[in-house]
Amino acid sequence: MNLRKIALAFSVFGCTMYVDVTSALGVDERENWKSWQPVGQAQLKVLFFDIYQSTLLSPDGLYRRSEDITPHPLALSIHYQRDISQKQLIDATDEQWEILGYSASDRSAWIRQLESIFPDIEQGQKLAYVTDGKVGHFYYDRYGQFVPIGAVDNETLNDAFLAIWLSPETQYPNLRRRLIGEKQ
Repeated sequence: MNLRKIALAFSVFGCTMYVDVTSALGVDERENWKSWQPVGQAQLKVLFFDIYQSTLLSPDGLYRRSEDITPHPLALSIHYQRDISQKQLIDATDEQWEILGYSASDRSAWIRQLESIFPDIEQGQKLAYVTDGKVGHFYYDRYGQFVPIGAVDNETLNDAFLAIWLSPETQYPNLRRRLIGEKQ
């Protein structure tokens, strides 16, 4: 599915969802997240292969620890260093949620939603998720400009998605430490 079809699908299906979500995540925050300060950066490698470079951003460049995974506005930007199909992205997301202990029924519902959002990714492209701490938006950078491709209006899914990188129980604790700005 190309980017225009994705954008069209969200303009048809997402009208009320965008109205609700934009009230929680103000237009200024959604538009200005690219100028937020980096909290940290991390490289994911599997064996000898570079998978992606990730950057966590916040308005003030700080990550505040809390029981809540996303206690304040955050943006996670991922620059892919290899081609990743939508199926691979979905399967990896589901695998991480299983490792984190989310129920099969929750994962199944969330996966259905993400299948309508996630594109196929080509090497060099970026995917970003921006949250106000409760809800969020996905953005896709295919040709040097981020465009919205979907929204999450469920706080549990919002937290579960970012838990893949930010939970203390993540499969990649060193990546988490770098993202949240901890010293090694």
